[in-house]
Amino acid sequence: MIKVRVPATSANMGPGFDSLGIALTLYNEFEFRELDNGLKFNGMPEEFCNEKNIIYQAMKHCFDKAGYKIKGLEISEIKQDVPVSRGLGSSSTCIVGGLVGANEILGGKFSEEELLDMAVEIEGHPDNVAPALLGGMVVSITEENKTFYDKVNIKNGLKFVSIVPNFRLSTEKARSVLPKEISMKDGVYNVSRAALMVACLSSGRYELIKYACKDAFHQNYRSKLIPGFEEVYNKSYELGALGCYLSGAGPTIMALIDENNERFSNKLGEFLREEGLEWDILELSLDDAGATIIEGMS
Repeated sequence: MIKVRVPATSANMGPGFDSLGIALTLYNEFEFRELDNGLKFNGMPEEFCNEKNIIYQAMKHCFDKAGYKIKGLEISEIKQDVPVSRGLGSSSTCIVGGLVGANEILGGKFSEEELLDMAVEIEGHPDNVAPALLGGMVVSITEENKTFYDKVNIKNGLKFVSIVPNFRLSTEKARSVLPKEISMKDGVYNVSRAALMVACLSSGRYELIKYACKDAFHQNYRSKLIPGFEEVYNKSYELGALGCYLSGAGPTIMALIDENNERFSNKLGEFLREEGLEWDILELSLDDAGATIIEGMS
């Protein structure tokens, strides 16, 4: 029996499109068992209980890389706290969980870097899978089918407040509204702010976060798909948020607040109720461990 815990992630972090991501203290947990034959699923909707299941596909990808023919497999989702299609990396938890579980069955054949390359092959970009696997804040790129990354040491003192609406937004739909090309002006705008984001989180100059969060690539386009976005975004700043950005493809809004700000979530909750907006508020911290095997092969 193998149990794997994988954290939620928040990608882009404003201007870092497809390259910046952070792991948070919200988790999905998976359990894997090798069988003599067959394929069995537990704890997930019937529509996902087949060979198209993304967890199974990730495991098969890993097994194929190793040239390993598995006889049978039981896959269980024993904890699902990461909301689906909300911009918090739910699919990445499945991909990373499947790869880590498969690698444990293989006796740890592949390195962390090799698992990351596999995850990016499946996902298509590293911004979510990198922090899900490695933990912390990760800057990552792909070049010639290889992923290169570095972790950012964030100074203490921040809380990450996920403001999660009660509706889903598919990544495909969120990507469909983006422009095919960007101007030099927008490119410079984002590059400078992505660099500032890394710098101010490293140095602890959190008064700069509100400028670093600004984006010209995707937020303006995707926010139009999210009823209540402007109201929640603006209210977050009014209540003292250090910065706000659209988490991943959305629709979750991420607010970065001072860890001593005790009133933010309560006041924002009151505002949401007054406005009739059914959004959940999750106060989270940085997860620095990433994907973790909490019970290994016996």
